[in-house]
Amino acid sequence: MRAIDLCFRGRRRVISAWLADGVLFDPGPESCLDTLLTALGQEVPRAIALTHIHFDHAGGVGALIRRWPDVPVYVHERGAPHMASPERLVASAEQVFGAQGLRDRWGTMSPVPKDNLRILKGREKILDETFRVEYTPGHASHHVAYLHELTGDAFVGDVAGVRIEPEQLAIAPTPPPDIDLDVWPRSLEKIVAWRPRTLRLSHFGTVQDVQPHLECLTASMRLQAQQAARLDPEAFAAWYRAYLRSQMDPQVADVYLEASPVEHMWRGLERWRRRQARRTTAGPGV
Repeated sequence: MRAIDLCFRGRRRVISAWLADGVLFDPGPESCLDTLLTALGQEVPRAIALTHIHFDHAGGVGALIRRWPDVPVYVHERGAPHMASPERLVASAEQVFGAQGLRDRWGTMSPVPKDNLRILKGREKILDETFRVEYTPGHASHHVAYLHELTGDAFVGDVAGVRIEPEQLAIAPTPPPDIDLDVWPRSLEKIVAWRPRTLRLSHFGTVQDVQPHLECLTASMRLQAQQAARLDPEAFAAWYRAYLRSQMDPQVADVYLEASPVEHMWRGLERWRRRQARRTTAGPGV
């Protein structure tokens, strides 16, 4: 079991890739490719497993498959088309960061040949049945989590939140477009049902106190949603920065803010809130 700190934008403990039983989980953005490859040395994984396809988790996969053309890539069925043809993802991200800003932050995102893609729905056992898969939406509609049944280690991407060791605070990363706070708790219930020994987070590290961590995440999710509903983007950002710095060393708070930018958090929560309001107005059956 290896955690690989991708040293995103020169900062430690922001994004982690994981290597377990020969499987590379969420290898990260293309901008961190050199760091990842240096850490791997000559090792070629037997598979790449994606929890979801956001740039910070999956942006570098296409470039990796150019190097390793025989390596399969596991991804949820909703994310697979975008891995094969990432143009819409790139265009959407450019609206947020700008074309140059996107390249500076994440690098490029190259397509993954369809023959390399292994499509997941959830509830599979994969790779000689050594890993169990569950569909875990909430952070993203195409999110899955993986359990290594031999060790009890769960690779949970962003559905189990952001927590920068050694801090105790777990927060919910809520970028647009498809945050869903209604289904997110049900995804956490699926992870609890695994009774995992540890949670391996992408942001950042290993969680051993699984139940308290998930309870903290759920409480943070509620708090963030309440604040986003009553505050505009600037006020929410000010509140969130002050809240983090009241809980921890300001330098660690800055790592949380790099792992889950506050501006994106408000936009995701606001989009979810408006979607909920439309559903309520439309009535049952919509």
